[in-house]
Amino acid sequence: QLQLVESGGGLVQPGGSLRLSCAASGFTLENYAIGWFHQAPGKEREGVLCINSADFREVYANSVKGRFTISRDNAKNTVYLQMNSLKPEDTGVYYCAGREHYCPNSLPQFSFDVWGQGTQVTVSS
Repeated sequence: QLQLVESGGGLVQPGGSLRLSCAASGFTLENYAIGWFHQAPGKEREGVLCINSADFREVYANSVKGRFTISRDNAKNTVYLQMNSLKPEDTGVYYCAGREHYCPNSLPQFSFDVWGQGTQVTVSS
């Protein structure tokens, strides 16, 4: 069974940092592009970042440029989301999702095949 599991969420003050992890089980991440999606309370889920499988090219949403970075360790079958300079509007559930090989430019949810269950991030003082 293909499965992604997110971890690392929690409560953080504005301006703080968190690192989320997305671990794969039942398949090898090496051939998959992995995206991170954010669902704020009462809003639609939207794509934030994505990293290609082979060339590691990244796709970013404008809202996180310069603050969030994505990386992958294929040996550990894990992708990471480093979130810095967090803002209250970053609050929500973060999901990772996989699709074969390449990140689509607009990160449409329908193009991703495997999803994690999500991890809650709360940015509040």
